[in-house]
Amino acid sequence: MAKLLKTQGLQAIQPQPYKPQTTDSRHTLGYSPNLLQRSPPPAQLNRVWVADITYIPLKESAFAYLSLLLDLCSRRVVGWGLAEQMTETLILDALGYAIRDRQPAPGLIHHSDRGGQYAGQEYRGVLRRAEFRQSMSRAANCYDNAFMESCFGTIKTELEMTEYQDSRQARYDITSYLAYYNHERRHSSLGYLSPDTFEAQLLHSI
Repeated sequence: MAKLLKTQGLQAIQPQPYKPQTTDSRHTLGYSPNLLQRSPPPAQLNRVWVADITYIPLKESAFAYLSLLLDLCSRRVVGWGLAEQMTETLILDALGYAIRDRQPAPGLIHHSDRGGQYAGQEYRGVLRRAEFRQSMSRAANCYDNAFMESCFGTIKTELEMTEYQDSRQARYDITSYLAYYNHERRHSSLGYLSPDTFEAQLLHSI
C-alpha cells in the first residue's frame, strides 16, 4: 500500500487516538484562587490535598474515569473513585472517603484544576462544611497541578495500562496497585520511603 501511494504522490494520514477531555473549565460556576502558587511545600500531613481525574481505557465501553486525592506532604492516596461517567458523584466519593478516614482539621487546602466537577455546588458545599480552603490551578496551566499529573503517569506506566476488558477488571487492578502505592512503593521525594512509612516516621517525630 505504501508503494502504491508513493507512485501516486500520496501520503497516508494516521489519525491520532482519541483521548477524552477530563477538564472542562468552560463553565459559569466560578473559580477559586491558586493558594499553592506562593506557598512552600507542606511539612505536615493533612495540610494540602491535591485532586484530579484521568481516563481509563476500556474495551467494553469507551472509558472509565479515575478520581484521586493525594496528600501533598506524604504523597499518599487518601481517597479515590472509579466510574464510567465523569460526574460530580465520582469526586464526591473520593472526597467523602478521605474525610472520614483522615479526619483533617479545618484550614486544609484542597487544590484541583478548574474542572466543573470541582466547582459544583454540592462539592463546594462539602468543602465548606469541612472548613477546607479551595484552591484551583490558573487558567490553561497544567504545571499548577503537576503533582497529580506525575502520579497518574506513574500509575499508568507501572500498571502497563492499555485497555481493560471492563470496569470491574480495572477496579480490581487499581485497588491492588493503590494499596502497593501507599504501603510499599518508594518515592524519591520522600527519601525513598513509602508513603505509609514516611507518615509513620513523621508522626513519631512529633
